[in-house]
Amino acid sequence: MPQTLTAETAQQFATIALGHVRREYPNKPANAFAGPEDARTPSQLHPIFHGSLDWHSCVHGYWMMAYILRKFPEVAAAENIRALFDEMLVPDKVAGECAYMAAPLARGFERPYGWGWLLKLSAELCLLDDHRWFANLKPLSDVFAGRFTDFLPIATYPVRVGTHFNTAFALRLAADYAETVGDAALGKLLHQTAIRWYGGDEACPAWGEPSGDDFLSSALIEAECMRRLMPEYAFMRWFDRFLPEIGIEKPATLFSPASVSDRSDGKIAHLDGLNLSRAWCWRSLAKALPGTDPRRSIMERAAREHLASALAHVQGDYMGEHWLASFAVLALEA
Repeated sequence: MPQTLTAETAQQFATIALGHVRREYPNKPANAFAGPEDARTPSQLHPIFHGSLDWHSCVHGYWMMAYILRKFPEVAAAENIRALFDEMLVPDKVAGECAYMAAPLARGFERPYGWGWLLKLSAELCLLDDHRWFANLKPLSDVFAGRFTDFLPIATYPVRVGTHFNTAFALRLAADYAETVGDAALGKLLHQTAIRWYGGDEACPAWGEPSGDDFLSSALIEAECMRRLMPEYAFMRWFDRFLPEIGIEKPATLFSPASVSDRSDGKIAHLDGLNLSRAWCWRSLAKALPGTDPRRSIMERAAREHLASALAHVQGDYMGEHWLASFAVLALEA
């Protein structure tokens, strides 16, 4: 598979997503029950995002399709994507999603991973020529923008794990939303929070990577978050302190793709996502360096190796297939 997103690959990935975003079962709910009345089916709880095994994977499946619709509107799947959005991204179903979020026990639902992805989806819908779907989703986007606004000032510490709870990844996605829709207040808060959490970090050892179910590099996603939220000149000074030995390929663990022993195990299959998300970060970070910087070719090679290790496994077992294509798109388009 080529290491850029082609129309052929976009068609393949869109077909995968169309096959799972409305597939209700198997399903791994993340809801908390206040009483027996909350014991409802996934589609009753979530009128839109009840497929793809879990809520957040369904959301970023929709994001990927919106992205493909914008970049490759001529692919055969585009008609089906538009039909899906016309059916699902409608006011009454958005209201149903909002109603779920209004429950007291839903305050921390999908924090922060799903929050970031919902805003990333909203940003992508905003970039489409047809703004109907963006406008329809806006009440739910407002809910999650508000949750960032409420949560970040009381979040004393970041979360640095390589899974859904990673805060740098959520800030990185939310930054795209804030910029795209012109939410300057949210953008300022994201920047201030990133500096507060990560601004003093130096000589990252990456000693904990990879853990057995990581799909994010806690080191590289922190760097990518800071690249996105800091001015270029300030980021370069920070990056030189944060990963000072890239020129000699250290920390070594960041340059070696993770080995995936069993792709039918959902947690182990996360490691394919780790390889894809590392490729995304390496590519984005390399582009931030001057063309003459010797680190750039090292980082680009690391990205190629991580991509090569994972791209062939985007489709196959449902434990990876329900979400990996979204991360492949991030990497291919970085």
